[in-house]
Amino acid sequence: MSRPTATASLLSPDDPPAFTVLHPDGRSPWLLVADHAGQAVPAALARLGLPQAELDRHIGWDIGIAGVTSRLAERLDACAILQTYSRLVIDCNRPLEAPGSIAAVSDGTVVPGNQTLDAGQRAQRVDAIFAPYHARITDELDRRAAQSRPTILVAMHSFTPAMDGTARPWHAGVLYQRDTRLAHALLAALRAEGDLVVGDNEPYSVSDATDYAIPVHGERRGLAHVELEIRQDLIAEAAGQAAWADRLARLFAHLQPEFVTAP
Repeated sequence: MSRPTATASLLSPDDPPAFTVLHPDGRSPWLLVADHAGQAVPAALARLGLPQAELDRHIGWDIGIAGVTSRLAERLDACAILQTYSRLVIDCNRPLEAPGSIAAVSDGTVVPGNQTLDAGQRAQRVDAIFAPYHARITDELDRRAAQSRPTILVAMHSFTPAMDGTARPWHAGVLYQRDTRLAHALLAALRAEGDLVVGDNEPYSVSDATDYAIPVHGERRGLAHVELEIRQDLIAEAAGQAAWADRLARLFAHLQPEFVTAP
């Protein structure tokens, strides 16, 4: 898709980088990405005109997923790439042409800083945040392919316990589109735990129109992949994050031989 090129960088030297890489030399075949891990807003955007309390809500980021992802990466010795900025600045799991790429309204909250943006302002956010984050994932996958290293891709997300006044019963959701290999295996493993309600493409599902990471980085490369959602009240605190990291590390270790051929 063609788009204007931004004329000036959105990020100042005092703003954090667009992404953080954990365990870049990790030996595990698992590669974890977290598109909504952070809630930072570039200083130039003045919190998008929102009070901090709104950025702290689920509309601002995937609550708890950075903690789960960092702990899981450590347990697996896996590389993890975490996006730093609020999804309200630009949603790094939306195609650039999708209506939700830069949301003017999110779960009933009007985002003042996202109203009537021109093409150049949108391009600034792409160039500063979206493009470098996904370029780093692409570079990681290219490097692994060049080394003939197997890769299992997991897009890590979390979801709010209620939406539009409706409670969501799932503890976790396993999301996929065309390729069901890893998704169905993980779904069965989570349900076999006996203490979880697990959604099958619930509370969301993956599509080319609404998602970016799985269609682009997973499906196009033919990698085993899955998008995993965990309910936010279960991982809002460190204890829950550690418990889910422990659980997933155990399950991923069990599933790994099915998707990685031993040398």
